[in-house]
Amino acid sequence: MANIDDYNAKLATIEAISDEETNEPTMPVNIALQEAENLHHWSLDDVAELEVVGISEDQIEDLPVRAGACREAQSIWNKDYRSQQEAQKEWAKQSPLAYDLRDDLLASMRFAYRNDDALLGRVSAIAEGSGHADMIQDLNDIAVLGRENPDPLTDIGFDLDQIELAATRADELADLLAEANGDKADPNESKIIRDKAYTHMKVLVDEIRLAGKYVFRKNPNRLKGYSSEYWRKQNRKKDESDS
Repeated sequence: MANIDDYNAKLATIEAISDEETNEPTMPVNIALQEAENLHHWSLDDVAELEVVGISEDQIEDLPVRAGACREAQSIWNKDYRSQQEAQKEWAKQSPLAYDLRDDLLASMRFAYRNDDALLGRVSAIAEGSGHADMIQDLNDIAVLGRENPDPLTDIGFDLDQIELAATRADELADLLAEANGDKADPNESKIIRDKAYTHMKVLVDEIRLAGKYVFRKNPNRLKGYSSEYWRKQNRKKDESDS
């Protein structure tokens, strides 16, 4: 099956894994996936021996399905995470321009409404506060105020299209900030599914490996296929650094 088919087939089972049972990957996911695939092919040659200790051929054949589901879950999380990163980069470019627009519009309004205390008071109220969310709200409030009181702005040669620009930018920036903050498409949700998919795969990997290590404890040629090459390398590096 394709990874997306594996993912759809396993999603209900993956979602049912409790948070307490869920583990984050302890090695790069791409390596864990390849090791699961390798274990599947290796253990197929030992079906008869493994069945004696309770590992069925169906379990072995389920391993690439679990790996495919985990691979798809990883891709979904990567997409969501990259989307947030891209939004953060775009926000970094757009927000200074938005602050400048807000400040320019407030300056124009202060001048245009200089003889109207009530309107000046509304301008001052808009200018209060700080932060990104406040700036976005300021742009929207500026648009409302300008639409309601266009004549003094026109009298100073102000381009009323700027009022509509403020409204448009407020909408656009609200969406962009939500994406940048992870509020609109929270990558944490897809990460949780990725972690659960990894856990679902790792449980079976561990079960097959444990059985294989027992069955082939006196057969080094077969035993080697039931341990993690990644961790063997990590342990060798550690031993070399300690020596």
